[in-house]
Amino acid sequence: MEPHVIHYDVEKDLLPLVLSNCQYSLERGHETISQFDLDRIQRQILTRFLQGKPVITRTGIPTLVNTQERDYETVFNTLKGKVPQVLLSSLTRNAVSRALDSYSEVCEALKIVELLLGFLSMTGGDPTMTLVTYLQDTLKMAQNIDRNILHALGRCSLTHCVSLWQLLSSLKSEAMLRLKREPFSGHPAEYQMPLTEDDKIKLKGFISEGNVDQWLLEMHEFLLLVLGRLRATDDYSPSWR
Repeated sequence: MEPHVIHYDVEKDLLPLVLSNCQYSLERGHETISQFDLDRIQRQILTRFLQGKPVITRTGIPTLVNTQERDYETVFNTLKGKVPQVLLSSLTRNAVSRALDSYSEVCEALKIVELLLGFLSMTGGDPTMTLVTYLQDTLKMAQNIDRNILHALGRCSLTHCVSLWQLLSSLKSEAMLRLKREPFSGHPAEYQMPLTEDDKIKLKGFISEGNVDQWLLEMHEFLLLVLGRLRATDDYSPSWR
């Protein structure tokens, strides 16, 4: 990394810094109140990311802004045509979930899998090759990945990429909720109405009838990718049951 480049990751670097300078207080009959030490956050950002960096103006520097988000539905379909995909076993899902026990680790693992999805959808690969072998021998980047994340991903092969993305994206949403962040904040408000008590009873009854882990992962994918589209309400009416 060039010494003049300011490099950071929002989920891995900035969010933990902000949360470490947040105090919560709870008053009887009131919601939890969050208080941020903004001065300390500013000082830590200056010290960690900006101190010693030269000031560079944009004059004369060509810039490229890419606002188009990756269409993962298309990526998944393309990938499945080149690398057959199968579901992770429940044993592997549980092991990966236990291994990645922090929000930053989940985010980092998800970024790695999304990188793999991009490469594999273009080049294909051996379905039986482990993710770690592909990262190490093909992409030459295993040495830059946290060992705990490599250990978690080491249980999976290229044939598990889509299923692993489903799992990690779901774990990220769960972690965001624990941090009092909304994973679907960008979705239309019509999709975010609270369930009625009757709906809650029916949903709990459905979930209690059997193993619905994979159904929940696929439903999360649908909520994240499909209902997050522009004009999603034109195709999926919020009033449908």
